[in-house]
Amino acid sequence: MNKYINTPLNSDIVCDLSAGDFVYITGTIYTARDAAHERLYNALIENREIPFDLLNNIVYYLGPTPAKPNQVIGSAGPTTSSRMDKYAPLLMEQGLKGMIGKGKRNKQVVDAIINSNAVYFAAIGGAGALLSKCITKSEVIAYEDLGTEAIRKLEVKDFPVIVVIDSKGNNLYETAVHEYKLKFM
Repeated sequence: MNKYINTPLNSDIVCDLSAGDFVYITGTIYTARDAAHERLYNALIENREIPFDLLNNIVYYLGPTPAKPNQVIGSAGPTTSSRMDKYAPLLMEQGLKGMIGKGKRNKQVVDAIINSNAVYFAAIGGAGALLSKCITKSEVIAYEDLGTEAIRKLEVKDFPVIVVIDSKGNNLYETAVHEYKLKFM
C-alpha cells in the first residue's frame, strides 16, 4: 500500500505503517552514519547535549557524495544499517521514531522498535542519484570534521522508502521469504 507521511512522526503515524508499505516522506530528516552515531551515543551516555532533538525524528544512514554545481546534495543512497545496531536502541529510548537504511537489523534493534513504537524503513541501495532528487535542502548541523559522515538536516519531498520492520515487529525480510516459499516451493 502507498502511504504519504509528514515529519515529525508521532505514534499514530507509526502505528498506521505496516511491513511492506511503500511510504513517501515529506519534511525534515537527519543523516548520521557510524562515526556520528558513536558521538551521539557517547554524548547520551555521558549526559551531554546532542546536536538535534531525537524526539519523533527520523535518522537516515547516509554519507552523501559531494554535490555537483546546482545540486542540493550528491548521490544519497543508504548505508548498511547493521553498523548502527549497537547505537540504535539507546537513540530510540531517547525518542527516535524512524530509521532509514538498508539490510537486516539484529534482535535488540527489533525489540527496541517494538518497545519504542518506532519503525525501520529501507531505501533502495544503488538508487542514490534518484533519491537525491527528493532532497530539497541539505545543511550540515554537526560534526563537520567527519566530512561526508557529518550530521545533516535534510528537507525531503516524497522521499520513497519501504517499511521493513513495523512497530509491531513484523519484518518484511522474514515475511517476504515465507510468502515466496509458500507460493513457489
